[in-house]
Amino acid sequence: MRRREFITLAGGAAVWPFATLAQPKSIPRLGVLLYSNPQSDPQMAAIRRGLSDLGYVEGRNIVIEYRYAEGRLERLPILAGQLVGLQLILAVGGDVAPIAKKVDEKIPLVFVSSADPEQLGLVASLRRPGGNATGVTLLQDVLASKRLELLKEAVPKISRVAFLWNPDHPDNEQRTAELAAQALGLKLLSVEVRGTDDFESAFRAANDAGVDSIYAVSSRQTVLNIKRIVQFAMTNRIPLAGGWGAWAKEGGLFSYGPDALAMAGRAANYIDKIFKGASPTDLPVEQPAKFELIINLTTAKALGLTIPYSVLSRADELIE
Repeated sequence: MRRREFITLAGGAAVWPFATLAQPKSIPRLGVLLYSNPQSDPQMAAIRRGLSDLGYVEGRNIVIEYRYAEGRLERLPILAGQLVGLQLILAVGGDVAPIAKKVDEKIPLVFVSSADPEQLGLVASLRRPGGNATGVTLLQDVLASKRLELLKEAVPKISRVAFLWNPDHPDNEQRTAELAAQALGLKLLSVEVRGTDDFESAFRAANDAGVDSIYAVSSRQTVLNIKRIVQFAMTNRIPLAGGWGAWAKEGGLFSYGPDALAMAGRAANYIDKIFKGASPTDLPVEQPAKFELIINLTTAKALGLTIPYSVLSRADELIE
């Protein structure tokens, strides 16, 4: 984004230039609520590309007003309130969307969430949202069991898996993973991290429990600390399985999950449909249908592991 394209205001608000704001009121006006900021949020970049592909040109046939917290979650309620009155709000993140919904439950809301929209109270159900909100979730029930199956197949000797997660990030992964672990003869050990200060104690707990592998659940806290988590795994020579591509690319043994940025970009379709008259209550929440297996062979070599061909042959990408 070029400097002349927007003006940054105190309190984390960004609006487009005065020439843009002077456009006729018939131009769709989209409010965007972000945890970070428009420049650094890769999901927002994917959504903007999606809007561009649908023919939206900022400043010409769409106005976008940003409110962003620069990583300070407590600022979001005030920032969300500043978007009330616009035609549509986009909230990026399972920790962001409920705040936008709470501020106003009448304005149409499109969300991108890695947490469960039902447990967050965003929708009545994925198929029938039943309110003012709909969008994209990265969750799919089969993922947790499949990751554990792949981990056991890739490293057959494992028996004690650290389930690294944030309990404040509502989803169904823990329940699904527990059932899968029992079926696979694995002991799943819950290792909780709610904030940045929890990681050192979590790592100590994992070591004290004698874990021989890690299942890292993707949430804002774990993804922001991904390098730290991967470094712990490598230092202790523990294979790590993660939720999507970033985990393998940062040095985890493998990742299995949706293309997170491609899924985020799908939110543009919801924005387009609602601007054209659709109601969120009639638009089912989209779940991922395609999953990628990415294996880091450099990490496997460093850990002294030989990944079976039965796993390698299913990989969408091999990192060497």
